[in-house]
Amino acid sequence: MQDPQWLNAARHVAICGLQWGDEGKGKLVDRLAAGFDVVVRYNGGANAGHTVVADGVKHALHLVPCGILHPGTLNVIGNGVVLDPASLAAEIIELRAAGVDVGDRLRISDRAHLVMPYHRVEDGLLEAAVATSSNEAQLGTTRRGIGPCYADKALRSTALRVSDLADHTELSRKLEHIVAVKNATLGALSAMVGVPWETLRADAILEDTLAAAAGLMPFVADTAALLAEARDDGRRILLEGANAALLDVDHGTYPFVTSSNAASSGIYTGTGLPGGFVDEVVGVVKAYQTRVGAGPMPTELHDETGARMRKRGNEYGTTTGRPRRCGWLDLVALEHAIRISGATRIALMLLDVLAGFDELKVCTAYRSDGRTIKRLPASAAGLAAAEPLYETLPGFSEEIVDCRSLDALPMNARLYVQAISEYIGIPISVISVGPDRNATIMLD
Repeated sequence: MQDPQWLNAARHVAICGLQWGDEGKGKLVDRLAAGFDVVVRYNGGANAGHTVVADGVKHALHLVPCGILHPGTLNVIGNGVVLDPASLAAEIIELRAAGVDVGDRLRISDRAHLVMPYHRVEDGLLEAAVATSSNEAQLGTTRRGIGPCYADKALRSTALRVSDLADHTELSRKLEHIVAVKNATLGALSAMVGVPWETLRADAILEDTLAAAAGLMPFVADTAALLAEARDDGRRILLEGANAALLDVDHGTYPFVTSSNAASSGIYTGTGLPGGFVDEVVGVVKAYQTRVGAGPMPTELHDETGARMRKRGNEYGTTTGRPRRCGWLDLVALEHAIRISGATRIALMLLDVLAGFDELKVCTAYRSDGRTIKRLPASAAGLAAAEPLYETLPGFSEEIVDCRSLDALPMNARLYVQAISEYIGIPISVISVGPDRNATIMLD
């Protein structure tokens, strides 16, 4: 499949989700990776799940960049990622068992922060504390310790980085201090919520961490220097975002967000690459809307239409298995995500899921306090109270999984794509019509 002119002309490209995650970023990164020398993951942790189907084989990736399936492509886990040593070691073992030669294809930043066992305990207890002490809704965390790890990164005195794995004596000393602090704080949380827990042992955590780290250390490098060298040598770099712009800790639907900068701004702090480095930002968008866990979603459908979307799209989390909430495409939220991410193009994914619907709706504004607004409210309460205002478009009955050009799509499918592009004001340059990497229409 020939790449379009815009892609061939771009030296460095970023792939960013523009909704609440699960947009199909993994498929797109996998589709493009063969044309790049380096693929870099710059944010998030094992709470992200990128599913790639290659030659009929399904791969679920959580920390390893999606370019790992391409020989000759270097895959980098950047410093902005928080990684669980045991989870990453297990993922590498699974890839090897599936016949993927990780070999020289992977590098891990020595400055990435470590998700430790106590972070997962803390995650669960904090969620329980919210539920038992107030009327606030739980955040819907995956309880994999991502938020507490990023919190410790900011606190500094209770944080560990990949570089700490190289000095066992110093790691042991740090763990003794950290575990003492965590035992005190987690013990208080446990008593508050009435949830039993087992006192942490620094020596046991050290032993388990070193066992997992043994399989990771050969991949550890100063990835900021590695990427600078790749840039100076003229190699092409593809940036892979996890989560999505509406989950960005600063610009998303706070507090129902992730703990990192998931918009394109996270690229620079999460890799060490300089600002303005990227030539194209491809925003990845589902042809409809989904969300996992808590948080407002104005276009959510609680009827048979939403259930049908979920079934056709197999809308269950790659990482958690949780059913996703489904609804019509929200163009107000999408415009906000485009603005904060600087998206230059859109990849419209899972268009095939909408085949068979008599009509298709898109939200073009909200009704709030008797006013019509076209901006995403800053507060979760404000967004939850917003009533979606829709435009209705004709649906299409034909299955499109075998379409490989825009002209091959049914007329009403083309009209739907055109309507979205005209509203947001930037081109739709990729259309996904099925799960396989080849079920993709590339447009100039």
